[in-house]
Amino acid sequence: MTHTFIARRGRRRLALAAAILVAWLGGLAVLARRELYVSAPQRLAEMAQRISPGATFFVVEQGGRQIGFASNTIDTTGAGIDVVDYFVADLPIAGTSRRASARSVVKLSRALALQRFEVQIESQDAPLRAGGRTDGDSSIVFAISTPDQTKPDSQRIAVRGPVYLPTLVPLVVALGETPKVGRTYALPTFNPTTMSQSTMRLSIRAESLFTLVDSATFDAARGEWVSALTDTVRAWRVEPEAAAGGFTGWVDMQGRVVQSSQPGGITLRRMAYEIAFQNWRIARDRTAASAKDAKRDDILERTAIAAGAALGRLNLTTLTAQLSGADLRGFDLDGGRQRFRDSTLVVTRETAPDLVPSWSLLANDPAFKTRFAAELASEPLLQSNDLRIMRLAISIAGADRDPRVLAQKLNTWVHDSLKKEIVFSVPNALDVLRTRKGDCNEHTQLYTALARSIGIPTRIATGLAWVNGKFYYHAWPEVWLKGWVAIDPTFGQFPADASHLRFVVGGLGRQVELLRLIGNLHIKVTDAK
Repeated sequence: MTHTFIARRGRRRLALAAAILVAWLGGLAVLARRELYVSAPQRLAEMAQRISPGATFFVVEQGGRQIGFASNTIDTTGAGIDVVDYFVADLPIAGTSRRASARSVVKLSRALALQRFEVQIESQDAPLRAGGRTDGDSSIVFAISTPDQTKPDSQRIAVRGPVYLPTLVPLVVALGETPKVGRTYALPTFNPTTMSQSTMRLSIRAESLFTLVDSATFDAARGEWVSALTDTVRAWRVEPEAAAGGFTGWVDMQGRVVQSSQPGGITLRRMAYEIAFQNWRIARDRTAASAKDAKRDDILERTAIAAGAALGRLNLTTLTAQLSGADLRGFDLDGGRQRFRDSTLVVTRETAPDLVPSWSLLANDPAFKTRFAAELASEPLLQSNDLRIMRLAISIAGADRDPRVLAQKLNTWVHDSLKKEIVFSVPNALDVLRTRKGDCNEHTQLYTALARSIGIPTRIATGLAWVNGKFYYHAWPEVWLKGWVAIDPTFGQFPADASHLRFVVGGLGRQVELLRLIGNLHIKVTDAK
């Protein structure tokens, strides 16, 4: 794979996350509440009575230029409350404009309890469908699928008490108690795109007045819609607390979003429908975005981090860097090949002795399987127990049984067999096997499924990789031999070189934590060889 591709490719994970999270965690997102646990049913029911049906619309902007449209609709019925969120934008990625959209429908009871949800994510590469329902307060019955699957990946996911989806407007910030600067919130949420539960911690940091466009009129001379009437609205700024992810933006007294900021330099601003949607259509019909603008606002380039040094070559054996500007609590920076102390990160590439396995595939050790149950398990979109995955892995393995040899064989096969191409979708091992293309996420997803299918404990690492003077967001597998060994089927490295900076271990539910590094993290390389 050429350096040019690597630099162009950047991190599709961040691009996809920006598209999804703008719809899910952005101006249309987050149900906030004051307590860690659910309020009393009567209090929720009282709050629900204060919810007014209606619709709000948003301009989606990047670099001062409109790139899309978003909306939120609340409908109250005799049976419950429906919340529908929609987002569509032409995202500049790797020098081209990529259309992405997301739509969610959340059905609540009259007491604001989650009942059912559906989400659709559309892209030029592959759409995704997800849906589910609650089963009491202890589990969510959940299914996720892509068009090429013969049947959806489904499972019952245990949750700790009642949860809320992060697609809900921050109603309780306004309806629970009068918003006040300094007030804090803890949100038990379940994100269906990452299939994970988390506690989202937020606080109110400021209060201000906004002048919003209430209605618009068409200006024939300009050929577009312009403001007709405005309204002054008081709003409160809600931000995630330190070392936590979540909504960042302004919310009014009715719990409606006024403005929010998103990864990749994307902003959502509440606006009259005609200006938010019709003007976007008019602008698209007039002209396509120039190549210069696409490069300037490219999400991948916006998320790149300067290295602070010319590293000189690839295949580094050691790298030392100073990390600053971001709250790094909760990241997996220390352990294995990495040592993190007092803001200094030292990465040391594994040597030959580290690659000698301390275990055998022939031992059939129950304790070993129990210890690495999570790293051997099949998961939705990572189908290590699928016969197609298993047959391919066995074919690649041949007569070899040494875990190191098998891990390296799989690494070589994935690197040689997949076309290096940005794929704007959620990575799915079976889809990758069928299409034989993708960026680092697809390479990592397929490799992990193949390795687990033949009994090699494998986990997904996500962080940064240095390419041509910048660190780009990247994903790669780690396999257990004598310890965890980083490898890279995208770059064709076994083991991966020391320019890989691991921040997160785990699937999508953890990978989204990388978003809070954007625009904050600074890296200064002090030594590399």
